[in-house]
Amino acid sequence: MAQTTCMRALKGTFVAGLALAAAALITPARAQAQTTGSIFGLPLGQPQASATGGHPLMTPQALADAQANFPQCIASLWPLAQAKGVSRRTFERYTASLEPQMKIMEFMDSQPEFSKPIGAYVNMLVTEWRVKKGREILERYKPIFEKVEKAYGVDRYAVAAIWGIESTYGDPDGIGRRNVLESTATLSCIGRRQDYFRDEFIATLQILEKDDVPYDHMKGSWAGAFGPTQFMPTSFQRFAVDFDGDGKRNVVDSIPDIIASTANNLKLDGWELGKAWGYEVVLPQGFDYRNANRSIKRTLGEWNTMGLRRASGLAFPRPADTAYLLLPAGANGPAFLMMKNFDAILKYNPADAYALAIGHLADRLKGGGAFAQSWPKEERGLSKAERQEIQSRLAQMGYDIGNVDGILGQKTRVAIQDYQARSGALPDGYPDLQLLQQMRR
Repeated sequence: MAQTTCMRALKGTFVAGLALAAAALITPARAQAQTTGSIFGLPLGQPQASATGGHPLMTPQALADAQANFPQCIASLWPLAQAKGVSRRTFERYTASLEPQMKIMEFMDSQPEFSKPIGAYVNMLVTEWRVKKGREILERYKPIFEKVEKAYGVDRYAVAAIWGIESTYGDPDGIGRRNVLESTATLSCIGRRQDYFRDEFIATLQILEKDDVPYDHMKGSWAGAFGPTQFMPTSFQRFAVDFDGDGKRNVVDSIPDIIASTANNLKLDGWELGKAWGYEVVLPQGFDYRNANRSIKRTLGEWNTMGLRRASGLAFPRPADTAYLLLPAGANGPAFLMMKNFDAILKYNPADAYALAIGHLADRLKGGGAFAQSWPKEERGLSKAERQEIQSRLAQMGYDIGNVDGILGQKTRVAIQDYQARSGALPDGYPDLQLLQQMRR
């Protein structure tokens, strides 16, 4: 399943398709090479037929015109590359034979009919196999993990968890097999995200200019994420480090560079060593669910005074630390108090399901157990069209939900809570089929 705010969800998540049938089994690495792409609305397995009607640059005619103009478009990017330190020799060497990979357009705009609920994804990603393999990785590279942890102040278990979730500890099916330059070049000149991907294309050329990673080793997702912990090219430029001292920042072949670069990413995103990412908690009877709001932050001691208790039965070790309450599956699922380290993981990849999987796998690698509370047994999650319908209906009621984009952010959640409270339901802010059916009546 690395990173501007809007595109980190691409980093390491839009790679090979998920092997759903093998998800919960203890299976060989190849079957375990499952990435997190479907968490963010991508289909399981191969893409569906492209849904091109929603954007003018994704219509059949626009795609055909852009494909025909591809050589001219690539040539026009030379000044940008030159300004970023790419030599003419490097530019011509690597762009002379580039051809657009039109199959990528299907990945960009394909929409699955259904989305799996968050609990199903977390359970699918945090498997016994990943826990076992992760502990082996931690032991195999223990001296490196220790040095990196000391140098960057980032928990080794979090780094190992990212490695495991992003690519199943470097399995080729998890990393992806597409040429990064071809992918970013295609997306730079074709489709609806050209402005963003031009930066990724130029960053890829910069990597090749400095010979940090060999050209034929730069394989990754359709969106250009590469390496075992899945760096987008621009994220590589910001976060990659040369930890083995060979003069190269090689996040594909060098284990020290992979581990240290991932730790550096988390560090710069605000990771605090020795602190938890969050705590699973049990809510008191009669709790006001409108307190489940990212903007409401209280100290752990204050939450404890309100009746929230750790699901483990243990006390909060740092009562003065602040946290917000997250109900990722609504009132019927586990509840969590989230800390700054959870937000650091979200900066690596901005999806609650991803961050929960990383945090939970890290805890399991330390020796922790499963969540105390069960995830609700939902038949299915909401499709993108259904999420957009909820937003549209809320907007028609006068709520400010931002854009009707199917991304249920803070504004949408708060609006749902208010709607639920007005209709006599528990205001947990959770969008499900029951909520949508009530809105339709």
